[in-house]
Amino acid sequence: MATDSHLALIAGLGNPGREYEQTRHNIGFLVLDELARQLPTGQWRAKFGAEHYAQQRNGLVLVKPMQFMNDSGPPLQATAHFFRISPERMLVISDDLDLPLGKLRMRPHGGHGGHNGLRSIIANVGTQFPRLRIGIGRANDALEQTVIKRVLGNFDTNEQPLLQHIIKAAATGALLWQREGIDPAMRFLNTWTLDANVTKD
Repeated sequence: MATDSHLALIAGLGNPGREYEQTRHNIGFLVLDELARQLPTGQWRAKFGAEHYAQQRNGLVLVKPMQFMNDSGPPLQATAHFFRISPERMLVISDDLDLPLGKLRMRPHGGHGGHNGLRSIIANVGTQFPRLRIGIGRANDALEQTVIKRVLGNFDTNEQPLLQHIIKAAATGALLWQREGIDPAMRFLNTWTLDANVTKD
């Protein structure tokens, strides 16, 4: 398949449905909503089991797979094929339970790390796509929450004021990747911290 080298694809992972909108597992969707706000006027359209926000004049396609997290791969593969985008030009944004809240980590490729959305994408397009993982942290209470309860729960009250800082930093890094490449994006994202970017009261 010939590729359209001027286009880049940014996919955010999450689950469809209003009940999941503000859950930790949907932070990839939240970052894409922020990116759509920053781009020129457009609208989300449904195709291939996903929602797309295509800005081809800016060389960018935003994608939210809408067949639930565990089946993120087929819609993303179909979208990439339609727009003729190679895996190296696909950035996937997901939550990460094993990173502390607000920790951002970009890598040029790798494994799924136990994340079922990434697992599905790897099964469909291989491992050679960059990914941005956003830390959501594990529970701090004595009785550790189950993984499912944690990732499908809403952000806590004390996490809410931090969330927009995290989302905006992730969006900034994603656009930096698209415009300047992965090395500048990794330098920004992998060194970004909440402590340095959130004003203390």
